Amino acid sequence: MSTGAPLVASEHALHADDVDEPAGHPHGVRATARIRATSNGRVTTLPELRSDGPFHLRRMHTGGRLATVGIIGAMSAPLGGDRLALDITAEDRAQLEVITAAATLALRGPTTGPATYDVRLTAGEGATLRWLPKPLISAAGSNLHQTYTVNLAATARLLLREEQLLGRANEPPGHLISRIRVQRAGRTLLDQHTAYGGPEPGWDGPAVLNGHRAVGQILIVEPEMEIRSDPVLLREGTNDGCAVLAPLAGGPALLATAVAPTSSALRELLDEALAHALDE
Repeated sequence: MSTGAPLVASEHALHADDVDEPAGHPHGVRATARIRATSNGRVTTLPELRSDGPFHLRRMHTGGRLATVGIIGAMSAPLGGDRLALDITAEDRAQLEVITAAATLALRGPTTGPATYDVRLTAGEGATLRWLPKPLISAAGSNLHQTYTVNLAATARLLLREEQLLGRANEPPGHLISRIRVQRAGRTLLDQHTAYGGPEPGWDGPAVLNGHRAVGQILIVEPEMEIRSDPVLLREGTNDGCAVLAPLAGGPALLATAVAPTSSALRELLDEALAHALDE
């Protein structure tokens, strides 16, 4: 995970002229950070919180049923050749929320090979896991393969949110490939693959993004949720983007997918979709 000159960039990092490109890591960075949350039935604790490479982990809140961990950047990454991973586990009955301080910026590196960023999420029986990062920005010339691997127990709860901005202001996006694989109680709940930017064919055409540059989704897995069988369209036919909220076969789960022209419009759409899902 990365941003501009620090790993976690401020808002001005969205503009191409405001960010100096880093020199890069000639041999690529290899790093795996780990978070493990446990519960004794009353409080959630963090017996393992291991920072590594560009990932600096900070306890934001502990002592109650919900523990919150913030990820703060320590260096520029991911660049070409980097191999980065996060292992995040909420054990039985633990409640864990993981956030990032600001947007992540994928930049071109010293090699043409892709950077990889793997997020591995595991939630045990009765556990709650929330993955709520700020947006990922795919800057011109970057090449990033991002993978989510999620393993949930039958009674686990999950809230996963991701926002992707394809290019900074007045620049084309880099090449971004993303895959989300979710298993619940040992069975596949979701296996989704997306790819944006050159050389992918038709990625910005009317059948995919239709010219939009912000895309995101929210995955909700809630064993006690009442799930409607029909999908719901939000803001269909408007210029501010649109979203669809649809149930997933194989579990009490909803997936909201949205496209929008700007990051602010995308955020509003996803917030609307989340509110609609929780109100059902």
